[in-house]
Amino acid sequence: MKIVIDEKIPYLKETLESFGHEVLAKPGVEIDCNDVVDAGALFVRTRTKCNAQLLDGSSVRFIGTATIGYDHIDTCYCREKGIVWKNAAGCNAGAVLQYVQSVIYDWIPCVEGLSIGVVGVGEIGSRVASWAASSGMIVYRNDPPKESKGVEGLVSLGEIAEKCDIITFHTTLERGGDFPSLHLADNKFFDSLKKCRLLINASRGEVVDNMALLDALNTGKVGDVALDVWENEPYINKELLDKALVATPHIAGYSAEGKINATRIVLETFLEFIGQEKGGVTLSLPAPDNNVVDAPTEREALLSIYSPKDDTMALKHNPEDFEGLRNNYKLRREPSSYKIVLK
Repeated sequence: MKIVIDEKIPYLKETLESFGHEVLAKPGVEIDCNDVVDAGALFVRTRTKCNAQLLDGSSVRFIGTATIGYDHIDTCYCREKGIVWKNAAGCNAGAVLQYVQSVIYDWIPCVEGLSIGVVGVGEIGSRVASWAASSGMIVYRNDPPKESKGVEGLVSLGEIAEKCDIITFHTTLERGGDFPSLHLADNKFFDSLKKCRLLINASRGEVVDNMALLDALNTGKVGDVALDVWENEPYINKELLDKALVATPHIAGYSAEGKINATRIVLETFLEFIGQEKGGVTLSLPAPDNNVVDAPTEREALLSIYSPKDDTMALKHNPEDFEGLRNNYKLRREPSSYKIVLK
């Protein structure tokens, strides 16, 4: 089978070829209708828009996206055309948790007693909330879709706006339906903030109205901002970039562990889809160099493994190279790959 893939999905090309498939690997933004017209499957990341413009007249019957989010896939079109799609749910939860931990620990030395609002408590948000609670923070969880299914212990977005020192977004981007999240944080939301000292968005850029956020920063409605995702990527708001405490090019989930998890998830689903044995799929990572971390506190240990400062400096100095910084990002390793010894 001919398969078209984003060339930045690690281990995928060689693994598919080992199963006897013909693979065309290209930058995600360059994949076009001519590439997929005779392809049976397509593996992408967020920069490839899987819609009628790309897929009409093609032979594609399976799409795998090596990402948690799937708003770049026209799911209604796929359903109409009988195209099966799969995202890599939960693949980079550990990486995004690491990012949020490092952002918060870089922002303040002691987190005990702070109140944090976690908006969206899927795999990532749940991990963030669990870590925050274990670190002595007061945790408020918001997730209307889960609340509608009877999940308890959740609060409204208004309560989070009123009570939380830190607010972090981990919701999917939903443009319609019963629970839309497009511009969930808008002017009305920022006007309702009572004590927000740090706002983090590591979900999707459009979840936060960037112009409303900029106004909130300029008028003191919010203290500091950490943004990994932006509206209109890669053409981001330069004034908002300048004012952000942490500013990174959509790399919160970019760990080696997260990438290999994503490849494994979509690859195994594809092999099941075509009825091929997946037992031969063996993807593993070597231990990182100097994998023992000695530190007096968890904060110092985690920041020694990853700090957002270098990534922030790189983007602030080269905002026009957003896509290059993202595509050529040196994948970091997650704390789980290290032996951490607290002294």
